[in-house]
Amino acid sequence: MKKDDLQTRIVRALYGRNPGRLVLRAITKPWFSRLAGGLLETRISKAAIKGFVNRYGIDINRYENEKYKSFNDFFIRRKKICFNEFSTRRNELAAPCDGWLTAYRISEKGRVTVKGISYTMEELVRNRELAKAFEGGTMLLFRLTVSDYHRYHYPDSGVKSDNTRIDGSLHTVNPIAAASRGIYRENAREYFTVDTDNFGKVLMMQVGALLVGRIHNRHSAAVVRRGNEAGWFDYGGSTVILCFREGTVKLKEEHSVREEENGEIHVETGQVIGKAVYGDEMQ
Repeated sequence: MKKDDLQTRIVRALYGRNPGRLVLRAITKPWFSRLAGGLLETRISKAAIKGFVNRYGIDINRYENEKYKSFNDFFIRRKKICFNEFSTRRNELAAPCDGWLTAYRISEKGRVTVKGISYTMEELVRNRELAKAFEGGTMLLFRLTVSDYHRYHYPDSGVKSDNTRIDGSLHTVNPIAAASRGIYRENAREYFTVDTDNFGKVLMMQVGALLVGRIHNRHSAAVVRRGNEAGWFDYGGSTVILCFREGTVKLKEEHSVREEENGEIHVETGQVIGKAVYGDEMQ
């Protein structure tokens, strides 16, 4: 049996059957993730690290050498600098995190369809004026799995806003769940904007997920630098979303907006995925 088969079966049972949906009512509540998170911060949880590394084939040599105090301490490990360098070319767009990337077009009415579920930008950010700024733009959705590096970084230098927190449930971000309900408007999330040097105003959102009730953004309003750490997620799968205004970014062909729903491509932090487009739209 493949290692993901059991997980897929569990998710299908939870989101595709009535008995499973009853269980969801309990386990997607924040208290459940807080309980699980507490257990993963105990010293005894360190015993799970070795098996996790073997199961997911994680190359621990790519990360800073630390003595981990708990499983969650290991989970939020940092990469060595040589694996985490961003391009210094001002026109290049680098991935802010590890994850499975899909690009979506935001319609002129501010609507975007993810895995067959329709969202509006206003539903995602709950701010009509901010939502309107991204009509006709591009959304990049980075789905982080448990084996990914769970820290995220600023894609460009600029002036960062305060963080906005939206409370909610904590559904898994597994594609099966994403295709069955509007998890990105239901899940707890935080976001901020950065008035960047090269891409105009960029919206960066962090979406919590099952067992990930805690999103840690490092800064409130501040001047930030490209590639610097913006924050991290505690244990579990999660999502980082980047939104760009219309006409400000052009993606590489392999990362371009996809009409099909199986367009995920795995990227790593700092990997160049596109470039800036300069012009009046940057104002």
